[in-house]
Amino acid sequence: MADQTEIPISELRRSQPRFNGLDSGHRACLGCGEALAARLVTEAAGPDVMLANATGCLEVFTSAWPETAWRVPWMHSLFENAAAIAAGMESAMKAQGKSTKVIALGGDGGTFDIGFQALSGMLERGHNVLYVCFDNEAYMNTGIQRSSSTPHAAMTTTSPPGQERMGKRHLKKDIVSIVAAHHIPYAATASVAYPSDIRKKVRRAMAINGPSFLHIHSPCPLGWGHDGALSIEVARLAVQCGLFPVIELERGGVAGVMPIRNPKPVRDYLRMQARFRHLFADKAKAREELEHLQAIANHNIDIYGLRGGEPDALDSEGADTVNRGGVRWA
Repeated sequence: MADQTEIPISELRRSQPRFNGLDSGHRACLGCGEALAARLVTEAAGPDVMLANATGCLEVFTSAWPETAWRVPWMHSLFENAAAIAAGMESAMKAQGKSTKVIALGGDGGTFDIGFQALSGMLERGHNVLYVCFDNEAYMNTGIQRSSSTPHAAMTTTSPPGQERMGKRHLKKDIVSIVAAHHIPYAATASVAYPSDIRKKVRRAMAINGPSFLHIHSPCPLGWGHDGALSIEVARLAVQCGLFPVIELERGGVAGVMPIRNPKPVRDYLRMQARFRHLFADKAKAREELEHLQAIANHNIDIYGLRGGEPDALDSEGADTVNRGGVRWA
């Protein structure tokens, strides 16, 4: 008689080969959050996809001629038009009666700033495209210049701290709220610290017929000034202190959040990064900016209801998911 012993689900998952849309051998820095995020996205998306990739770190370190790390059809677009290229690819697939999903990839520079017009147009026209923004909070590929995604008070080569101001003066652009204002079916934020959450959200977006948007917080050891081995810890602290809320939105309304059981002080997150080291000088301005950043985190926790309450479920990375409006996405 055949052995009827049950194999644990965890063992079955380990024994099943994963599809790698982004292969090893690329030239990313050690501890690159963007490389990890891109691999997680392509694993969850599967092989029947086409990618449009804006100029940036991801494009550069994966496609040094004559080699490529991509195992799916991939097109390099300009900084400003990844969403427009993806819209054209999607229209071509539709005209041929094919169901291949199109994914646009961009950093914060190509999404928040240079490519925002094309992104807005793609969303407004309702193209069946998943747009993924890998947010490392500056123009890392060209010398660590500030972008509209750079956090308030962060040091970059174009927002140095000095006598007049303590790093970047302006607040980080709330891109997911702007995107959600287009009334698209699905928009979400995620962090490389929670891989299963990324996979779930990619699968959810892939199942949607229409535009969707995924904003992934992706630490950059070079630009943020931390050891590459600490990328996941840094990313997790960004979520746990409230500076990067992990949420899901449907048609502009909040549909789900990742609550924070015990919020960490913002200074725990900032202290690990050289780009915020000026905030720990014994100066009144530095203390004022620390208080400002803590207030921003507190506001995020309050406005999205991240604090308190009993979670509905616990995922494999220990991340809670709570329903909003009776809808569950995770």
